[in-house]
Amino acid sequence: MINKQYVQMRSALLRAAFPPKSIFLALSCLFINNAIADEATQIELSSISVTGNPLGVGSDELVVPVSILNGRELSLRRESTLGDTLNGIPGVSATHFGPNASRPVIRGLDAERVRIMQNGVGVLDASSLSFDHAVTIDPLVIEQIDVVRGPAALLYGGSAVGGVVNAIDHRIPKEKLDGITGRVEGRLGGADSQSNLAGVVDVGNGQFAIHADMYSRKTSDLDIPGFAVSNRKNQADGTLQENKGKLINSSATADGGALGASLTFDNGYLGASYSGFNSNYGTVAEPTVRADMKSDRWDLATEFRDLGSIVSRVKARMAYTDYQHQEVEDGEIGTSFKNKGIEGSIEAGHTAFNTGLGNLEGVIGFQFQNSNFEALGDEAFVPPVNTQSKALYVYEEMPLNLFGQQKFKLSFGGRAEHTTLDASPWAKSSTAQNSSFNTYSYALGGLYTFNPNWSFATNLSHNERAPSYFELYADGEHLATGQYEIGNPNFGKERSNGLDAQIRWKVGRNSFNVGAYYTRFSSFLGLLDTGVDDVDSGLPIAQFSAFAATFKGLEAEGKFNLVDNLDLTLRGDYVRASNQDNSEALPRITPLRLGAGLRYQKNSVGARLDVLHAFSQTRTAVNELPTDSYTNVSALVSYKLPTKLNVELFAKANNLLNQEIREHASFLKDISPAGERSLILGLRSDF
Repeated sequence: MINKQYVQMRSALLRAAFPPKSIFLALSCLFINNAIADEATQIELSSISVTGNPLGVGSDELVVPVSILNGRELSLRRESTLGDTLNGIPGVSATHFGPNASRPVIRGLDAERVRIMQNGVGVLDASSLSFDHAVTIDPLVIEQIDVVRGPAALLYGGSAVGGVVNAIDHRIPKEKLDGITGRVEGRLGGADSQSNLAGVVDVGNGQFAIHADMYSRKTSDLDIPGFAVSNRKNQADGTLQENKGKLINSSATADGGALGASLTFDNGYLGASYSGFNSNYGTVAEPTVRADMKSDRWDLATEFRDLGSIVSRVKARMAYTDYQHQEVEDGEIGTSFKNKGIEGSIEAGHTAFNTGLGNLEGVIGFQFQNSNFEALGDEAFVPPVNTQSKALYVYEEMPLNLFGQQKFKLSFGGRAEHTTLDASPWAKSSTAQNSSFNTYSYALGGLYTFNPNWSFATNLSHNERAPSYFELYADGEHLATGQYEIGNPNFGKERSNGLDAQIRWKVGRNSFNVGAYYTRFSSFLGLLDTGVDDVDSGLPIAQFSAFAATFKGLEAEGKFNLVDNLDLTLRGDYVRASNQDNSEALPRITPLRLGAGLRYQKNSVGARLDVLHAFSQTRTAVNELPTDSYTNVSALVSYKLPTKLNVELFAKANNLLNQEIREHASFLKDISPAGERSLILGLRSDF
């Protein structure tokens, strides 16, 4: 798989200095000029995941299970949100709080157990606090997404027990560039009548590189098959089925962009970027409430390689984020959420040295975060909180010489972290509260290569996570989820032990892997319905509680070449999660899913057909409704124009059977289905 190197930086920030029309005009000029440019200025790099392994090895050599989306494959999968873009990858589903707010769910775990990063640095927003808060990353300008599944991702923080999602946009150029590269992409149509346009451009003279990008997105209320309210909910509590065919208050507008620049050297780079994110969307759960979101982010990054005989490379990255989210009802601001903070890491890699059994190579790093969260207004159910964390981590790999052959690779990772949370006095509490935690996590993994075609990977891990501020201090009405949420300031650490294993096979263009995992939490912090209603609000009370829990499941994915131009893809996943204290099911767990697809590509013509069947979910938690099965059939045709430029037209049809699709992992599954049968027309071009 080939991925073009875009040293990118977005610029919705330049809106004041350069109106959007002038930016798109400039991008268009660069696009046209490139028609006569020397193709030698294009840079192409092989697809390499650095998220699953700080040593930067290829995905086939990773011990942990990693999925990578980039290039054309990512372009054709793009949805309005990060969660929906990744939904359907084995082990990954989405919270789907309407079409505009959706976080990834990995192996049944979400919120603070899935670490969302942008270029290797955590995203500071409020999306983990509430499912109606969008992630401040738009898929339109992402160049690659790495999904690391399982607790062996502990290098990236205690909040990575479920996994890591790293969105890579190349806003800070890392490689030398002499010339101009970029891409333009636009699409129209769909069940939400979307009109999206994105442009990315990189310019360099061999030593200094500049990146700019911008995007604009606009959607209308989502067209749906049937009523928004499900038959099950109508029969369970009498909620009326109104507004047939339309999901009210689901429209959205968004724009953003970035600028970045780097000095590039033979052995490294030094760069900075600024990016802006703006979004205004309906919250669906409340018909008259819209979220007005804005985030500004400044990034610094550097890396130098081939430094010496002991320390081989040094890498540092840091980001400052200023995030604000206002919920507006009938033109009046009801609640404001703010999150300002800084996060970064410094990492040093050592050269390989011989241990007698093999060459040991690895990194040691220091990671830090300091953020200030504040909520003011009607739905301020948590107090202002300052969260600080400092962590040391280490990762080592050693191929072992066994019987004269290097067939086995051993990996080890460890992390020690100190976290403090200081909550200010607020309306629900006259006194300040503070908590402090020391957490220790480690993982041991191995990759055994039987022969060039077969390999086996396994990971054993122990993970500890400090409770989040809302798990500790929540106390109030959370209208987005329809609950009165109560935290527990006396919580201890969340602890878990996990084991996963994968069998991998690859021959030429054919590949297959199947994996299984088991994670047991001795102390799982979950939000449980108490069965009691709050006297003042009338909302059901949900209490954050600590209990033993298990998550176990299967994942499989394969690609097989049937004939020269036709490939068959297969995928499937299953997760079962239980509260071990009472043997009951945990809520919002995605059911068994099986999928298959055909891929045809010959010269300039391409076609795809995908089928994903989600079985019904009848194993539900207390006061949780079951979800019916569905079969989602989608198709795509594409055509590359016979021009010197790489221009591709495509048409994508979704939900061809026009089924009522409700994701069980969603809080809104019974009032917010997916869109009806629809067609999207698009154009993409790399230059």
